[in-house]
Amino acid sequence: MLPEENFIAEINGRKTSLYTLKNNLGLSAQITNYGAALVGVFAPDKEGRFEDVVLGYENIQDYASDPYFHGAIVGRFANRIGHGKFTINGQEHQLNRNHGPHALHGGPMGFGRMVWEAETRGHQLQLSYLSPDGEEGYPGNLRVKVTYSLNDDNALVIDYLAETDKPTVINLTNHAYFNLGNTPKREISHHILWLNASQFTPKSPEGIPNGEFQDVQGTPMDFTSAKPIGRDIASSHPQLVLGRGYDHNFVLNHEKQSLTKAAEVFDPASRRCLEVLTTMPGVQFYTADYLGHGSPGKEGYVYQPRDGFCLETQFFPDSPNKPQFPSTLLNPGDIYSHQTVYRFSVKG
Repeated sequence: MLPEENFIAEINGRKTSLYTLKNNLGLSAQITNYGAALVGVFAPDKEGRFEDVVLGYENIQDYASDPYFHGAIVGRFANRIGHGKFTINGQEHQLNRNHGPHALHGGPMGFGRMVWEAETRGHQLQLSYLSPDGEEGYPGNLRVKVTYSLNDDNALVIDYLAETDKPTVINLTNHAYFNLGNTPKREISHHILWLNASQFTPKSPEGIPNGEFQDVQGTPMDFTSAKPIGRDIASSHPQLVLGRGYDHNFVLNHEKQSLTKAAEVFDPASRRCLEVLTTMPGVQFYTADYLGHGSPGKEGYVYQPRDGFCLETQFFPDSPNKPQFPSTLLNPGDIYSHQTVYRFSVKG
């Protein structure tokens, strides 16, 4: 477990801390209120050893300088918005851009760079943030509440709630990098992945979807039958070449707003299994192919490409500019409410 004193600091005049949730079976999760970030999850392997399966850092200073969004709640809009602009009711909004000409994960000072208000309630941690009108270019005062819960089904549940006083767009996700083999001892190419997705949204070289839906069947993008993550990752498929690997939004096969199993990942070495359930319509599967720089992570290790994977449950990238995608518009009087579940087990 990471020591709480490593996360006690003051950033932009607000105090940061580390919070630990535990269930009755020994599973534990650690979260900081800086970026509402998931810092660690200690899950059992086939021998009953509890080890950390989340990439990250050992102190708050490294999280504050992290360019990779380790474990953070990213928003106001996760993923990319093309050219950092969108239109609501005929009014164009220009965002602060931080990914070439585009906006990524809410901008240079998105939610992952903010200190959230925190309140513990038993096996729950409730984090709140008020994003003021105009922050990073987004309209409306947006009140956000994210609750982490740990239950005795060995599930880490993340509930997202938000309300606005002006029409705005919103897309929240958690950007945790997982390695079920206890990072950094084994990279994730041998992990076996199943995705409940028959289509994905192809992207441009800059990561912006072209607006199409493409079937995965018969391509390296197909995880509808479970396979090792690394089996096809070196394929010449144009989308894998663009992303240096997998970094794509997959369209989930489920009814709108229903909590449905989206993915399952299994590590044959440790026998750990991770199931992901969500009410979101998509999931960004990312094999961390852009890691390799920055501060040393846990145990002093500088993470390398494919040392972890992300399953970022989300609305689709650039949805505000793609009317054929599910809408990310939030109006006053409406409530943004979604849930994602990360459930851990041991198989065999």
